Amino acid sequence: MEFVKEFAIFLHKNDIIKFGDFTLTSGKNSSYYIDLRLVPSYPHQFRKMVKNLQNLIIEKTGLDNFDSLASVPTGGLVVASALAIEVVKPLIYVRNKPKEHGTTKSIEGKTSAGMKVVMVDDIATTGTSVLNGIKQLKESGLLISDVYVIINRLEGADKALDDIDVKIHQLTDVLEITNVLFQEKLVSKEIFDKIKNQVNQN
Repeated sequence: MEFVKEFAIFLHKNDIIKFGDFTLTSGKNSSYYIDLRLVPSYPHQFRKMVKNLQNLIIEKTGLDNFDSLASVPTGGLVVASALAIEVVKPLIYVRNKPKEHGTTKSIEGKTSAGMKVVMVDDIATTGTSVLNGIKQLKESGLLISDVYVIINRLEGADKALDDIDVKIHQLTDVLEITNVLFQEKLVSKEIFDKIKNQVNQN
């Protein structure tokens, strides 16, 4: 896919994906780090990324088959906001923890029981933040069967979501990105093998 190749090279060129030794938020060690929060600083590339996500949603779910987009702060929310404007759909988001003042609610935006939502996030790793969001949405009587992400890190999110009957769709994954970079001679075989090993351990 042309977009994936261009996107992978863009991520590498602008240090949005870095290879080395990193400790993730979860405390896990990783041989690479991706910070998609940098993408909006490149409007043309950001727009292209959102457009490709829109096309994937049209192809896999169809715009007529859901009522609202939902997301979790912060990375996913930036993507979902841009997407909501493009597809002209309402946007709701789930807070990591309820607001401590005012309405103390954990879901922001207009919701109603039986409403169908599609969840959008930037990166899927183990799926914890998305699972937490889905749980809150379901508790409020919303229906959700699909999650869309830009990049899947292939570290357990697919299985975790599958266990609750939610399907994950991705624009690309870390293996595909590293493969492109390896083919383009931008990363070594050693780095590519390291990423393969990391993915296979999950």
